[in-house]
Amino acid sequence: MSDNHAPTLLEHTTRQLRNLCQENGFASSDETPADMLRELLGAGGTRRLSEGPLWPSDVADDATPVEFSVALDDTGDRAVRVLGEVIAERPGMAANVVAARRFLDTMSERLGIPKDRFDAVQDLFLPEEPQGKFAFWYSMIFRPDARPKLKVYFNPAVRGEDREAELVAEGFRRLGMDEAYDAATEHSVQRGAKDRFTFFAVDLDDSPTARVKLYISHYAATVEEAVRASQAVDGLDADSIRDFCRVLGGDTVTYDGRPLVSSYSFLDSDPKRPGNYSLYLPIRDYVADDVEARERVVSFLKGRGADPAGLDRAIRAVTDRPLADGRGLLAHVSLRLGRFGTGTTIYLSSEGYEVLPPQVGRAAEPAFVEA
Repeated sequence: MSDNHAPTLLEHTTRQLRNLCQENGFASSDETPADMLRELLGAGGTRRLSEGPLWPSDVADDATPVEFSVALDDTGDRAVRVLGEVIAERPGMAANVVAARRFLDTMSERLGIPKDRFDAVQDLFLPEEPQGKFAFWYSMIFRPDARPKLKVYFNPAVRGEDREAELVAEGFRRLGMDEAYDAATEHSVQRGAKDRFTFFAVDLDDSPTARVKLYISHYAATVEEAVRASQAVDGLDADSIRDFCRVLGGDTVTYDGRPLVSSYSFLDSDPKRPGNYSLYLPIRDYVADDVEARERVVSFLKGRGADPAGLDRAIRAVTDRPLADGRGLLAHVSLRLGRFGTGTTIYLSSEGYEVLPPQVGRAAEPAFVEA
């Protein structure tokens, strides 16, 4: 039996998003983030959390179709982002695609978001009968006093796992980046089925910094395999990647839980080589609980000369539960390196439907502290 006093999905996530925006310098009168979240969630947003998810979204571990992140640029700038899946009122893979397209049409008309890149590849990545766990997701990117931006994540396995490489290569070709596939995969796809295409993503804006991104998951990888993957981008400091994994991964030698993920960013102005590399570490699989996860992230931020107070503000914005009571609030941490900007991004679970329990039997490890 549902609890009529339980918050709806929209109420729960809107509160979290407003808190995140307030903690990151947004004007209290700026309703654009909340309005876009309402459009993205659609009719499913009115469903009470006590009723469970309308559709088992793969965005988050507990099937919540929303995940938050805070990008901390090394310049001091910040962005609040929402990764989300549009769920149809009567959900299904094909129905969700229709609903997601409708969301893009609405945002394009309301905010002037260009759809050229989406239109160039949509028939490639959105077949009539999509396969896999999802067809495409959105990232809504918000900065104080700035126009919101939209990014689309397509599923390379949407026509079957055996066609992932074909779709990625053709996606780059259609966007005028014929050499990008080889440049991104030269160092990162070396181990057969252990290196898998995860997302093909495009920024839906017409600025000179609009990116096309390829994400590759490295299953059962070591830090040195991530270092090798980063070599596709010229001039990166390999030790910064090693430090990132050493601090956040603890004594992990082989990441045999959720995989490390590499991403490569390409611009129209330089389509032959990626200008940025990011490494994503799924910290929730390699800690006992969120206390340990927080300690590691604080240590990493301090080591980079960043103020960790922003991390605690972000945590307070989305939850008031004791960090020792669960694991996965801090889901991922990423390190961005390269010509297009450097920084750290913290990914935060909404925990709308479930709080993952601590890992029983895993002793918390002392966080590495930079000397």
